Amino acid sequence: MSVAGDNTTESAAQPKPAATVLLLRDDPAPPPGRAPLQVFLQRRVKQMAFAGGMTVFPGGSVDPSDVPDAERWAGPDPTEWAELIGVTPEVAGQAVSAAVREVFEETGVLLAGPPGGEPGSLTAQAPLWRKQLTEHTLSLAQVLVDSGYVLRSDLLRTWAHWVTPPQEGRRYDTIFFVAGMPAGQEADAHTTEAVEATWWYPEDALAAFDTGEMTLMPPTLLSLRDLSAFSTTAEALAGCAGRDMTPVHPKFRKDDAGVRYVILPDGSEHQFAPARSA
Repeated sequence: MSVAGDNTTESAAQPKPAATVLLLRDDPAPPPGRAPLQVFLQRRVKQMAFAGGMTVFPGGSVDPSDVPDAERWAGPDPTEWAELIGVTPEVAGQAVSAAVREVFEETGVLLAGPPGGEPGSLTAQAPLWRKQLTEHTLSLAQVLVDSGYVLRSDLLRTWAHWVTPPQEGRRYDTIFFVAGMPAGQEADAHTTEAVEATWWYPEDALAAFDTGEMTLMPPTLLSLRDLSAFSTTAEALAGCAGRDMTPVHPKFRKDDAGVRYVILPDGSEHQFAPARSA
């Protein structure tokens, strides 16, 4: 058996700030007896440098352009988010901005809208904004100015905070958020980063993981397990209150059969990958 620790070394890569969003909806026509809560998942392109081929929530690295604009912001401000997350206002504001930008880029869902109004359906300009954001020729701040929208930080909730261990080549310091689907919008799979993307019942995704049909990283796996305790989006959003935002610095171990486990700070172990075939 081998155990990988989380001791930092001089050669360890510094974790990049990142944001991930568990985008939720209630299935409009769930099967009889099935709770309607669903979460949007994407299976990443195998060639991706990080988490290639794995199924993930929308998200990505914080971009230098992810600078909050107080005039185009509605809901808790960066100082309030900083208190919830346990980081500086600068880091919190960038994480919220990155979360909104990444969700728009990867799913077409924009967590923004007219001042004093709900997000609602997007204008005909939205596909162009999305394309320009993806190409880095436009910033989220410019999208908000051009559209007259304000970023709706009140649509987000805090969920978790994970930091990739030092022994990994690519490291991220990731804030996980939760958001419900805005009425009048649809999430899609129009992103070059994923080969497929759709809505999943958490328990179905967990079943696909158990059978080996779906590969998940530990934060995704454990988040899906937590989500499966809720029946509706409203329940899940309410359940975010009081969640522990202490950064999780996981360790990993592999047993004699090659089965891999993640070890959390509380000492609990969770299998996240079967033995690799020879």
